[in-house]
Amino acid sequence: MKRGFALLLAMMIVATLFATVGVQGANVIKIGVFEPMTGANAAGGQLEVEGIKLANKLYPTVLGSKVQLVIADNKSDKVEAATAAARLVEKEKVTAIIGSWGSSLSMAAGDIVKNGKVPTVGASCTNPLVTQGNEYYFRVCFIDPFQGTVMANYAFNKLKAKKAAIVQEVSNDYAVGLAKFFTDSFKKLTKDSNCIVEVANYNTGDQDFSAQLTNIKAKNPDVIFAPGNFTESALVISQARKLGIKTPIIGGDTWETQEFLDIGKAAVEGAVFSTFFATEKPITKESQKFLAAYRKDYKKEPAAVSALGYDAYILILDAIKRAKSTNTVKVRAQLARTKNFPGAAGMITLDENRNAVKDAVIKVVKDGKFTYMDTIHPF
Repeated sequence: MKRGFALLLAMMIVATLFATVGVQGANVIKIGVFEPMTGANAAGGQLEVEGIKLANKLYPTVLGSKVQLVIADNKSDKVEAATAAARLVEKEKVTAIIGSWGSSLSMAAGDIVKNGKVPTVGASCTNPLVTQGNEYYFRVCFIDPFQGTVMANYAFNKLKAKKAAIVQEVSNDYAVGLAKFFTDSFKKLTKDSNCIVEVANYNTGDQDFSAQLTNIKAKNPDVIFAPGNFTESALVISQARKLGIKTPIIGGDTWETQEFLDIGKAAVEGAVFSTFFATEKPITKESQKFLAAYRKDYKKEPAAVSALGYDAYILILDAIKRAKSTNTVKVRAQLARTKNFPGAAGMITLDENRNAVKDAVIKVVKDGKFTYMDTIHPF
């Protein structure tokens, strides 16, 4: 009798343990993060992850369950990006995904998240092709047609430029796309089909740009538009100044990293670029909450992409709440309905192409720091 009771008691304990494990498993909601944590784009990916981790710290639960971040390093490589996304979809069974810094990397994962029906929110991937034709891809940033127009307007209206040269990272979809949108807009503004006097190409990882810059110097443009990765862009500017090129050099959001300042040093003083957020201009109550927490935790000022990583996370949580479910199809449907959501980098409304309608911020490097210049509203 005693032996039978002991056996029954043991079975009850084991059953309770299994039940407890089952409940704990059910009480964890996984959000995948695929970002370049290593490789050429690592600095950008790490900045986005800082914002994502901060949001997870401030908002650790949803629907009564703990939110677990599953971070996969896409290694700044398109093939690795697809592999990382596949792991999150197929092995980790995440409810949603955030990523990636770098439009090329985001696009590499597009078919995987679409076929797996896992809603994915890009933080700073601005190329229009990221979301085009992919109902499972969203983003919390503006897109390059707007960014290119902003910088063309800056060149034409503020710098009074009539002739421009392009220096583009031809192996980078982001840089090529942004250069095209700048070119199209600049031609309309100048009413001159020959306003682009030189187009110089280089590849990711190149170190010497003297040949391209020598050609540009001979054409004597009023402005140089140089979208590309922060490392190569800083080297381009530094070498241009050493060649005696004093022409204003302007670019896009990828410049806003400490590495750009560290590599370019005094040469990047006066460099102007478009970005997503300025700490000097907090927009919402969530902006203020983000800034206070980021400064406390990281002991520095946040980059715009950190605010966007934060926003991608809290937007996903909001969609899960509205869906009252972790069903990926239902979460996707709620993401698509997002209107006037208060994020750290501003109010978020997603249009019919799942792109955020957002202001652009223009910054300049002044005294070794990124400094706010202006806010540009969507045209």
